[in-house]
Amino acid sequence: MSLISDVTTPLIAADPAGIQRADSVIQSLNLPGSGIAVQDPATGETIAHVPDHDVEAALEAVAKADKAGAAWAKSSLRQRADVLHAWYNKLVAHTEDLAHLISREMGKPLAEARGEVKYGTDFVRWYAEEAVRPAGNFRETPDGGASLLTRRSPVGLAVLITPWNFPLAMATRKIAPALAAGCPVVIKPATLTPLTTYFAVQLAIEAGVPEDLIQVITTSKSGAFSEAVLLDPRVRKVSFTGSTPVGRQLLNLASQNVLRSSMELGGNAPLIVFNDADLQRAVDGTFAAKLRNGGQSCIGANRIYVQDGIADDFVAALTERFARINVGSGLGTQTELGPLIDDRAVTQMQAYTDNAVALGATLLTGGHGYDSPGNFFAPTVLDHVTEDSDVAKSEIFGPIAAIQRFSTETEAITRANATEFGLAGYVFTENLDRALNVADRLETGIVGINQGVPSNAGAPFGGIKQSGLGREGSAEGLEEYENIRFYNIARRDTAQ
Repeated sequence: MSLISDVTTPLIAADPAGIQRADSVIQSLNLPGSGIAVQDPATGETIAHVPDHDVEAALEAVAKADKAGAAWAKSSLRQRADVLHAWYNKLVAHTEDLAHLISREMGKPLAEARGEVKYGTDFVRWYAEEAVRPAGNFRETPDGGASLLTRRSPVGLAVLITPWNFPLAMATRKIAPALAAGCPVVIKPATLTPLTTYFAVQLAIEAGVPEDLIQVITTSKSGAFSEAVLLDPRVRKVSFTGSTPVGRQLLNLASQNVLRSSMELGGNAPLIVFNDADLQRAVDGTFAAKLRNGGQSCIGANRIYVQDGIADDFVAALTERFARINVGSGLGTQTELGPLIDDRAVTQMQAYTDNAVALGATLLTGGHGYDSPGNFFAPTVLDHVTEDSDVAKSEIFGPIAAIQRFSTETEAITRANATEFGLAGYVFTENLDRALNVADRLETGIVGINQGVPSNAGAPFGGIKQSGLGREGSAEGLEEYENIRFYNIARRDTAQ
């Protein structure tokens, strides 16, 4: 198969009306004129500044949230649910504002940004409904003579640290269950994409969330922030989404005060296509699993294993699909793939491509950046990738489909599990027994079967092995912010 690539294809420019809408939202935030610069990754233009909070400001935020949390913990379940429902309605009403803001600061195409708004608001609605269904139990002791009553209570002040790649969904996925459980929040969004969090929290306050209950901290001194805040005795919970090395550091700090901890860390997701897979469904699913958010997703398909019998047809179809993607600003009306988050990511994609080709991979499309402003890298397909390639061993976080071939089911599973990570995996086959058997043997917390987007607010999202601990979403996500307590009630015979 020959290389399909056109370096000269012009990038799609942003729609001026889209820029104007996003910038009007930014202006409404009344942010300072100096501090940490926030840039549009499609142009490199500075679009706003957010405060660069110091440790003292962070601890003041802890104090404010802790004080507001005392009253919130005593609020009724219905009060919490009503406020969350009101926040959900506010977010939905501002869908277009949020989508344009996400595209402006993060770069993802508007269609995907609207999808993130839907996904992110679903968590708020889910926990508005879950808030009034508290878990608990009542049972007799096995030896008789007493009854056991189990109840839930708020775990306490929660520190939430979110990444840049899904600026709304990662915030709501943590804030909503914390509020539903009765916990106050200090949230630190990534400084690359903090504007969406500021806007979402502003809408939460307008919806009735007590003003001090959610504190937003942005800082260029993440290490100092984490050390000061996580060692504060008022903090009782930390939830982090990001890299495994940083997660280990935070767990070490959390251990000092024995904090409840949720860690959604790195991934190296295998995607397995068997000979009996429906070709079109497998290509569509792989396309979604690989290029969602430009490949900048912790559950993105990283190592694509294709069985020998279907490999040539699959690779040809996927390459053709990649080769006709429209690349440009997320605010471009025809854009399907936006920029990467920064220039370091572009450099990394080029290094992955060059290394893979040097070790024997075949470059079928893409494999290059663009001689233009912005952090763009062409959608890339590499076939016959070797296992010792950097792209086969790393979390890619970009638009590179790295394809390896396999012969047997056992071989595919062995290679898929040969990693320290265990967040997500994907299986494409029309054989139900194979689908479930392979899913059972994959060492991951999430498996997409014949689909490339498994995430859902009603599902417990999280990994195993070095991909983290705890779950977000579903009923399990609420439990992460609750203490489980039991009362042992003595009973005696009162019969005369």
